Formats: sequence, structure tokens, C-alpha cells
Amino acid sequence: MEKTISKDGTEIAFDRVGHGPAVVLVVGAFNTRSTGAPLAEVLAPRFTVLSYDRRGRGASGDRFPYAVAREIEDLEAVIGAAGGSAFVVGYSSGAVLAVKAAAQRLPIQRLALYDTPPPQPASHAAELAALVASGRRGDAVEYFQRSVVGIPEAVILQLRHAPFRRALEAMAPTLVYEATIMGEAALSSEEAAAVRAPTLAIAGGASPPFMHDVAETLARTLPDARAFRLEGATHDIAPSLLGPVLEAFLSKG
Repeated sequence: MEKTISKDGTEIAFDRVGHGPAVVLVVGAFNTRSTGAPLAEVLAPRFTVLSYDRRGRGASGDRFPYAVAREIEDLEAVIGAAGGSAFVVGYSSGAVLAVKAAAQRLPIQRLALYDTPPPQPASHAAELAALVASGRRGDAVEYFQRSVVGIPEAVILQLRHAPFRRALEAMAPTLVYEATIMGEAALSSEEAAAVRAPTLAIAGGASPPFMHDVAETLARTLPDARAFRLEGATHDIAPSLLGPVLEAFLSKG
């Protein structure tokens, strides 16, 4: 594990594996840098892959008040640790963060987005913040699963007894961050025009239909983007399926 320092002084932890051009993985809700580790291993023969803990989780620090701009600065710090420019792969809400960072002209050479979610009501962040502030972390987890992700109630009840439930509750404060990011997910015309990196918007073939819709919208609105349907893939990262697609895209030109 290595660490870099973001602009506001927050320590950001990351793992680095492989050899070759730098790739930074930006993961989504309930994820830590370990989420990207299997994909990093698949890419490692061709790329140097950095997978980091976003602020407030894993071994990274946190500072208040929260703002999406601070997370963009975190990504900028990791890109700096990678050598000053990098390919960026964003997953789920991490894909929203990645494209927002590209709109701020971070030194991103190519941008791959996997299962980018649609914008969500800004009210979700306030609801989650209230639950976390009152110590109801379990309720915050289930609110996010139900109202933001759209997981069926029967599945939420099953997940209540999952062995990883305690880990989900530990990350509950960061769900406010995820909801804030998705509340700001819609790109203005100015932001879209500012994304100069060639972009591949990927949706899992078995992912919810709205993921496909978002990928197609990104392909239409970004200056240099195309959509790709990854057959056989769900919302979860399947390195054996996603890895070859990313390798082909990131190896171009």
C-alpha cells in the first residue's frame, strides 16, 4: 500500500501493480481498493494499475465538509502519483466521478466507464445524512439499497444477515458522498464539451436497462465517445470479461 496527499491534506491510500502505462481505477459505492484488485491483476501484464480507497473508506482519510470537488482533487493526486497522467477506469458511481473529473480537464488520456448510473434526486443525500447523523447506519445502508440502487425488498432483507453487513454499515457515511455525486451526475453542455479524452461507455449486457441508456447518452453527448455492450456481464465487475475490452481500448493510439 502507498499513500498520496490530496489538495486539502487528506491521505489517499492506493495499491500499485503491474508494468506499463498507468491506469487508475475509480470504484463505486460500498467499494474499497480491494474491489479493483482482481481487475488490476488482469491488466497488470500490460499496464501499471493504481486502485485507491476513495476518501472516508479503507485506509484513506477524510475531511469535512464533503464536496465532489474534493474527490476530483483526490483522483488528481492519485494521477499525480501515477506519473502525472493516466488512463482512468470508472465503475458505477465511480464512473460518474471519473467523467466529472475529465470535465475538469484532469490529465486523463483515455476514459473507460463501466455501468454508469443515471442522475438521482438530490434529496437522497439529505436523507442519508440524517440517518447517519442519528446513528442509524443499517437504515442508511438499506435506504441506499432500496431508494438509490433499486434492490428488491426481499433481497434487502436477505442482505441484512450477510456476513459483509458490518462492513457495509462501516461505510455508511460515504453513501452520502455517493448520493451527492449522483445528484450532480447530469453533465451540462459545457461539462460534456470539456471531456476531451476518448471515452468508452460500457454497460453490462445483463445490467439494468437504464445502464444501457446512460451509456448511449454518454456516447451521443461526449465529443469522442462510443457505447459498448458487454455481453454476459452483470453490474458486478467480471475481470475475465471486462479486462480484455479495457486492454483493447486503452492500448489504442
